Amino acid sequence: MSISNSKRNFLTGRLSAPHPMRPPWAIIEQQFIETCTRCAECANHCPNKIIRIASGGFPEIDVSLAGCNFCEICVDVCEPNALSLQISEPLNVFASVSDACFSERGVICRSCGEVCESRAIKFQQVVGGVAHVLLDTTSCNGCGECVSLCPAKAITMQHRDVNQ
Repeated sequence: MSISNSKRNFLTGRLSAPHPMRPPWAIIEQQFIETCTRCAECANHCPNKIIRIASGGFPEIDVSLAGCNFCEICVDVCEPNALSLQISEPLNVFASVSDACFSERGVICRSCGEVCESRAIKFQQVVGGVAHVLLDTTSCNGCGECVSLCPAKAITMQHRDVNQ
């Protein structure tokens, strides 16, 4: 018997649980659930240790300690092909910066911009003040490196399409 994520969330008290962030190149969510055998090989081989096995045994990404470098190892070890390089974008997420951001609160900090390889995070200079963070969500590759380095914990990942 299979239990849906919405039922699982209800039974465990997570009524507004976010859509899970799957490993890079995960196929469409419903197909992923049907295809993934929950073998944990992707998590076992992830060099950054960001793939973890979540409730229900399915893999999810946790970028709170490190970002994804898109090494493709998880795809290589995924025998059921729940991860596929046929997917155009490795991760269907982008960074989102909250008002808790130090720069937005007048404290000089550019940690996120310094690690952003896709150059999606920039800073707008302000005369007589601290630069404000500018995030280009279309350029963000969703690696999550900025999440792990944000001292204010002001960055989260958001799905581009909640239907995936």
